[in-house]
Amino acid sequence: MPQCFTSDDSAVLAAAFTLTDGDYSGYEDTSADNITESTDETKKDTSEQQNQETEKVKKQRDKSDYYDSFSEHSGESKYSIAQQNISGNGTEVENFFVNNKTGINVDFGSLLKSKLTFDIKKDADTPQVLIYHTHTSEAYMDEDVDFFYESFYSRTQNNDFNVVAVGEVIADTLESKGIKTLHDKTVHDSTYNGAYDRSVQTVLSDMDEYEDIKVVIDIHRDALGTEEQKIKPVFEYNGRKGAQIMILAGCDPYGERGFDNWKNNLNFALKIQNTAEQLYPGMTRPLSFGNFAYNEYVCDGSLLIEVGTEANSIDEAEYTAELLANVLYKVLT
Repeated sequence: MPQCFTSDDSAVLAAAFTLTDGDYSGYEDTSADNITESTDETKKDTSEQQNQETEKVKKQRDKSDYYDSFSEHSGESKYSIAQQNISGNGTEVENFFVNNKTGINVDFGSLLKSKLTFDIKKDADTPQVLIYHTHTSEAYMDEDVDFFYESFYSRTQNNDFNVVAVGEVIADTLESKGIKTLHDKTVHDSTYNGAYDRSVQTVLSDMDEYEDIKVVIDIHRDALGTEEQKIKPVFEYNGRKGAQIMILAGCDPYGERGFDNWKNNLNFALKIQNTAEQLYPGMTRPLSFGNFAYNEYVCDGSLLIEVGTEANSIDEAEYTAELLANVLYKVLT
């Protein structure tokens, strides 16, 4: 995710965005409800399969160059992690909410019902979907714990614990369903400034090489809380905790960002949000609709999706990645 700032509410550290054109857009999500478990019995037919997947997710990861919650932390200050299900904030659309920060009126309901402007072919020979990471080093907690020590630093190039691991699960799951997917693991944030300028060059290069790419998704993770209490947004499905997602959809109503196709991207974002809540209630935080572009202008299927926060465990994030791929498959086919 882009740089964070400390909000006026000492309980919440909200994400903020510094754009390459100098524009600035921030968001705060302070509405939080208790975690709710899906009671849809029809969705529990796959519980055995999901439980089997648990063993795959809880794999051995190399912590030798990363943080270890259970190693010796003598003399360090210890702080807390609070889990929340963040929902119910903004404009209600169907079964979800949109946090509209643009100041413009959009008929989200009508746009949701319109058709996608692109088609995906199953079992194609060349990639149809591109997964990449502008902030490749954004990382997660190593374990599902309710504490962290002061030495915890949520950036790493260890791909066992950062957003690359999440992107890999999305790509593998889509591939298993017949949607050819390219996962580009290029590091763009070895220095933070200019990461979006570098990542868009990677995206354009990939799209030049693979002309059938129609969907381009930049996977990030968020950060919420304070220095002494981090917030992890969670939902529960089939008895397992996942990290909530937040979709970011930008706009350009006055032609200032070269983002004329923003309504087409928003259409795609709304469909993902709606389908996620149909399949996995509680999976999404309110969709963030704001005055930004990032790399979403590259095609009608380009979006930025935050998977959890730094306080979510890597297991929770990877579980969400699998479910998010299921959502994408349903929307795209």
